Amino acid sequence: MNILLIGSGGREHAFAYKITQSAQCNKLFVMPGNAGTAQLAINVPLDPLDFTNVGKFCLDNDVKLIIVGPEEPLVKGMRDYFGADDHLKQIPFIGPGEKGAQLEGSKDFSKAFMKKYGIPTAAYETFTADTLQAGIAYVKSHSLPVVLKADGLAAGKGVLICQSNEEAVSELTAMINEQKFGVASSKVVVEEFLSGIELSVFVLSDGTNYKVLPSAKDYKRIGEGDTGLNTGGMGAVSPVPFADAAFLQKVEERIIKPTIDGLKKEEIHYVGFIFIGLMNKDGEPSVIEYNCRMGDPETEVVLPRIESDFVELMFAAGTGKLNEIELKLSNQTAVTVMLVSEGYPGDYPKGKVMTGFEQTSNSILFHAGTQKNEKGEIVTNGGRVLAVTSFGNNLKEAATQSFANAEKIQYEGKYYRKDIGYEFL
Repeated sequence: MNILLIGSGGREHAFAYKITQSAQCNKLFVMPGNAGTAQLAINVPLDPLDFTNVGKFCLDNDVKLIIVGPEEPLVKGMRDYFGADDHLKQIPFIGPGEKGAQLEGSKDFSKAFMKKYGIPTAAYETFTADTLQAGIAYVKSHSLPVVLKADGLAAGKGVLICQSNEEAVSELTAMINEQKFGVASSKVVVEEFLSGIELSVFVLSDGTNYKVLPSAKDYKRIGEGDTGLNTGGMGAVSPVPFADAAFLQKVEERIIKPTIDGLKKEEIHYVGFIFIGLMNKDGEPSVIEYNCRMGDPETEVVLPRIESDFVELMFAAGTGKLNEIELKLSNQTAVTVMLVSEGYPGDYPKGKVMTGFEQTSNSILFHAGTQKNEKGEIVTNGGRVLAVTSFGNNLKEAATQSFANAEKIQYEGKYYRKDIGYEFL
């Protein structure tokens, strides 16, 4: 079948890697794609948010399955657009509608959802311009640290952890009155700070049935030892050493099942991925946040561990038949190390020529922020440039392999963390 994959990052290259391994895939189109997806598929230089032209492309190219990687097209109603068209609605579509995507698109919606369905999470209150004075009074007396979250999408930057009440007052005012994160922070969720160790669990739903995918832990801070600024993710490991069968059973019973049941009760037909960001405190799980898609760089360690035919899995999800598919997973450990541009997560240069690909071995290289220049060279085109993923019989073996190959890729200003998985090694 012909398949359309939406997105352009390392997550989408990992999807393309799995999709093209399947005999079920005839042609894979990636919109807009990157230099890595171009090696596996046909990149389509269309704007994924131009739903009219995306729909026309699908009909013109006999697309039989659509998989959406990033959150923005989902939050903006791509599935709803396709569902409203007599021809387009026939195409199985992986990704929730606008209402389901509010799990990520609105922090207030997701917190209210968790509260309603008894899903463990941090205590919270939501404030807007109309209730700013109440919000200021609330954060003045809040226990520390206090977490402020922009309600809407803020490209991963809308979360602040304030260490003093004065800082919380200042930041809350800046978010609401000065639109520090644009319209995303016109509404702000104020949360208690959850301590513990973070991890992520991923669920694939067909609207009725679900499959639990491998757990992963990513490393958000730019500096080694989890120091410095937050990033989109500097690396990841899967499985997570402390997420044993007993812990994951608690996650399924207390979080996954109530989430799936709650979506049904809200009459939200949710088809696609649910990324559940979790805090593990003394073996007890709480939800930090939901996302309506797979994570990045977690996808780069989760998808390679799936041994089932990936296209069969996706098609079953899109057609409501996930219960008919057996999910087979590798017992090996996967570790990904993210190579980034100098200056990231601040301003960074683009167009730096990359070399050394042919020197690497026994790793999968997932392109994130790359493209080809007019000379046909692969150059940097983003803050996060390349994810190096390796397998091993244990975490140390996999990490050692990824670090060795990360060293072989060369470009001016390359940086990567040399301690991914450090707390388990």
